[in-house]
Amino acid sequence: MPEPRTITEAAEFIRKGELSPSELLEQCLARLYKYEPRVRAWVYLDRDGAREQAVRLTVELKAGQNRGPLHGIPVGIKDIIDVFDMPTGCGSKRWAQSFARRDATCVERLRQAGAVVMGKTVTTAFASFDPPVTRNPWNLDRTPGGSSSGSAAAVACGMCLGALATQTGGSITRPASYCGVYSLKPTYGRVSVGGVMPLAPSMDHVGVMANCVRDLAILFQVIAGKGAEVEDCLSEIDWNLSPDNKYPPVVKRLRGMLDSLALPEMREALDNRSFKGAGDYAAVIEDFIPPPAFSSVHVKHRVIMAVEAAEYHQERFQRHPEDYPPQITQLIEEGLRCKATEYRRAIKDRFRLAHEFNSTLLGAVMLTPAATGPAPDASTTGDPAFNSPWSFTGLPTVSVPFAWTANGLPLSIQLIGWRRGESRL
Repeated sequence: MPEPRTITEAAEFIRKGELSPSELLEQCLARLYKYEPRVRAWVYLDRDGAREQAVRLTVELKAGQNRGPLHGIPVGIKDIIDVFDMPTGCGSKRWAQSFARRDATCVERLRQAGAVVMGKTVTTAFASFDPPVTRNPWNLDRTPGGSSSGSAAAVACGMCLGALATQTGGSITRPASYCGVYSLKPTYGRVSVGGVMPLAPSMDHVGVMANCVRDLAILFQVIAGKGAEVEDCLSEIDWNLSPDNKYPPVVKRLRGMLDSLALPEMREALDNRSFKGAGDYAAVIEDFIPPPAFSSVHVKHRVIMAVEAAEYHQERFQRHPEDYPPQITQLIEEGLRCKATEYRRAIKDRFRLAHEFNSTLLGAVMLTPAATGPAPDASTTGDPAFNSPWSFTGLPTVSVPFAWTANGLPLSIQLIGWRRGESRL
């Protein structure tokens, strides 16, 4: 029996009748039973419910009904996203038994496409910076990143073939990088956040993790679409050279301020790898120095995140401060102290910088490290310095593993595109 590790491979085996949804689920569960006691990627697992879904989808296939490439594919859902009749704990002890009464919009779309929802993956407390219980599959003494720690670790271990994640700072790209999986943070507003616990609503993104780039496209096309916050999604991603893709891609390697933040292992790996490609379609690589306003992007991002997190959590934080670990506590307190004028200036600067980067990237993509380096120790979730600028500006990003450190930890690059430029990425 085949044992695929990507959605693309599994969908083809299922289409040909060489693998059933039930058989695929049992493969994922077997890996879960093997790795979960050490990795701790899941906060809630619905084995019986997942098996019932897989049986139903197997019956549909026998009746000639195939819902598409996600038919029978096991997925995990980050535990700030509502799944009907499962708790949405958000990393909180007090919310651990708060069962959702309906699916979030993105989960509803996955179900309609035939995905098998296995359960909820671990998040840091309220999707913030305090370290999670999850461990990095490549080294249990290292962090998997945050806050989508469980989603990244589960996909890396093959416990599921794809997972939903969220990002307000760097919580999709960074965990994916540390755990050696692929990720997509879409353009802000491209995927509905209905049924997702807010952190900073003007920068909250729902995205996906998987084990290859094509899988990201499959997941994205399902969860993006019409909703309260989104416009029409892509009708289809053209993997061949379409008329508007007939010219070699222009790749702008971001220099300046961020260069100094990359650790030696990351800089060496980037400098030793050619990203040009070969032949007529070889990329044009250009260095790019960001505009002066970029120098304050991390400070402005923190201001907006702190104020909006404080607005959402203030009442509950004052009633139950014991439920808030140190780093989310610090963020909320910063937000409560922040002046309205400072917040307003950060908002204005965000729109200005987003427009400037979007104009620069039309017809091109930008290349940066996906993280400062490999996963650090488990006392932290890592540095979001390479990620928060794109949460701030709302531009889409794709991260791709590209190298390994001498001690066996993955490194990833990050590509940034123009607004709604996911297909090009």
